Amino acid sequence: MPSPWIRPLDLTDDATARAVHRIGLAAYAVEAELIGFPGIPALGESLAQMRAQDLNWVGAVGEDGKDGGLAGFLAWEERADGGVCIDRLCVAPAWFRRGVASLLLRHALTELFPDRPVEVTTGAANTPAVTLYARLGFTRGDDFSPAPGLTMASFSSGPSVV
Repeated sequence: MPSPWIRPLDLTDDATARAVHRIGLAAYAVEAELIGFPGIPALGESLAQMRAQDLNWVGAVGEDGKDGGLAGFLAWEERADGGVCIDRLCVAPAWFRRGVASLLLRHALTELFPDRPVEVTTGAANTPAVTLYARLGFTRGDDFSPAPGLTMASFSSGPSVV
């Protein structure tokens, strides 16, 4: 199957928003299993709450037609200091282990925000995500625990913010 390609996502479009929400729920359910923590905030997020987030969205579009062909997405927040905070990177489970997350992240780092500081967090026990960030040159920072039973790993990439 050909590699997915990247396009901006418009969450004001109902079909796109529903596909993003469905994929996010499925991906976060898998992460919840991996990290042993069912309380991931996005798992309880309604479609309206997701759409209300002040985020920028891009998606990887494949050929299968399901969810409008959306294989995964990346959403980020522009920070006042010029940096970027990746809020979510999700891949539809049917597209796991096909390079979709790598494709999205590489595109973001080279095309959307090159030469800018980027931060991201993931569950410390989410081995696929931790491995991805390390492989793409992110530096692991301190782990932290925002809730009992949950350890998060922080990563940064690009120039430092002064």
